[in-house]
Formats: sequence, structure tokens, C-alpha cells
Amino acid sequence: MDTEVAVALLRTMWRIRRFEERVAQLKRNLQVHGLIHLSVGGEGVAAAVCGQLRDDDAVYSGHRAHGHAIAKGAPLNTMMAELMGRETGLCRGLGGSMHLVDAEHGFMGATGVVGGNLPLALGSALTSHLTRTDQVTVVFFGDGAVQAGHFNETINLAALWRLPLIFVCENNGFAEFTSRDEHSTIERVSDVVAPYGFERTTVSGSDVPAVYEAFGEYLRAARSGSGPFLLECLTYRRRGHYEGDQQKYRDPEAEEEWRERDPIARLTESHVDDEAATAIEREAAAEIEEAVRFARDSPFPDPAITAGLVYAA
Repeated sequence: MDTEVAVALLRTMWRIRRFEERVAQLKRNLQVHGLIHLSVGGEGVAAAVCGQLRDDDAVYSGHRAHGHAIAKGAPLNTMMAELMGRETGLCRGLGGSMHLVDAEHGFMGATGVVGGNLPLALGSALTSHLTRTDQVTVVFFGDGAVQAGHFNETINLAALWRLPLIFVCENNGFAEFTSRDEHSTIERVSDVVAPYGFERTTVSGSDVPAVYEAFGEYLRAARSGSGPFLLECLTYRRRGHYEGDQQKYRDPEAEEEWRERDPIARLTESHVDDEAATAIEREAAAEIEEAVRFARDSPFPDPAITAGLVYAA
């Protein structure tokens, strides 16, 4: 990985981290409402994957979606406004954290339904296949979604029709509060899909160059008409399942181990000099504060608009 790419990825990762840390503060101050799921410690996967996509490539995310949306190009100002329930938000303040959409940049939606994004991504990939374009669809999900029936249905059809769909599993070891070995006898998600006969691999999610290289290989193949593919990234969320989670299920030793594997620190140490890294971090923090100001200065949506947003056949 050359320095230019590393700097771009580091910039995205700092934007994600500072955004989420600020959202956590706003949540505690009751300026952001609803369940908030943060990806602190897993920013490298979002940056390395979405940083290689075009605006016309489709990305689908789940309940932990902030990083994916930012990495795909969603504006920080309108994202923050959405989380703070303002009219200027991506969805006019009506969707919130778990229902972000930015179609302009190909971020086709997040959902609070575990694995609910999988069949939607299948539809996007099928459209690309039938219209013979080189657009690629990426769907992010956690290891808990693998236990859902619609995961296997989606995998089966994607493999059967050879769709340009890349499954990216962010395996953080927990399905909400339950460790993987408590709900599955199969340790690696890449082994779950082995019977379907398509390419898959498992990498360390905190090793940003490894994620970048593995995904890049799959992306090039998918653009050429191959697919599907599965990239499993072993990662860790350094905060609870949601903000307010008491985290009684966490292992203190694992916490310390993963803190030392922090993807931002690892990429900085190996590819970016300290002066440039410090400037990137400060720039990201300033951008986030501007986003907060933008959101606070924006009006709340008029409740009357809900009547115009309800459709009936």
C-alpha cells in the first residue's frame, strides 16, 4: 500500500472515530435519541472497503452503519443532522442512526433488522447482472446475521446466479451479547459458505492493508463479471453493543489485546509519519465540530410532513 492510499484511508478512519465519539457524547447529553451502535475499533474495514468503490456501486449496512456511510461518501453535516433529528438530515431527521440512506453516494440503506439488508443487496446485484453493467454491490453484516435463514437464502441465490455481490462480514465475536461459540459450532463465517463453492477468505480487520488488498482483488473480479465473494474481517468493537450497554460479558484481557491492535494506530505506525497523522486527526475533529454546529443550527422537521410521507395503494 502506497503512502497516498494510506493517508486517504487514515483520514476516513479518523472521521469515523471522531464522529462516533462525538455522537456518544451527544447521546449522553440527550441530544441524540434512540439506540446508538458504534464501530470504534473497526473503522479499518469500512475505510478499506468503501474507499475502493464508486458512487454508483451499492452498499447496504445494518444497525452499526455510521462508518460505512462516512466511508462511502455521506456528508458529515447531513449525517450528524440526521442523528440529531433535524430537517437537514439525510432522511429529513426521520430515520436516525439505524436508517441512514444516501443514494447519491450509493449508500442504499441501513437497517435495524439483523441480516435484513442481505436480500436487498441481492436485488441490487441481480439488477447489475441483468443490465450487464460493471456495478458491484457490497453488503456488510455481523456474524450474528449468519444464523438467520435469509442469510443462507441470499448466499444460495447469489452463488446460483453468479452475481456481482461481495459479502463483507465484520466478525467482532459477539451477536449482541452472545459470543460466537455460544451460538455456532463453526468458528469462521468463511467456512459456513464453503459448500456453495465460491471464493472466500478471512483476514484481520485491524490490518487495513490486508483488508484493502483482499477486497480489491474481489472487487476487480466482480467488475469483470465474476461473483459472489465473501470477505470475513475479524474485528472488535471497543464499546458495547449499544451506548448504555453494561458490557458484563466482556473479557478484560481481550479488551487490552484488541486495544493494542487498534487499526488507526497500526496503519499510522506502518505507513504515515507522525506529523501528517496528527494533522489528519485534528482536521477530522474540526470537521466533526462543524457538523455538530450545522445540526444544531438546523430546524427540526415539521410534524405535518409525516402525512405526506405515508403511501397507500
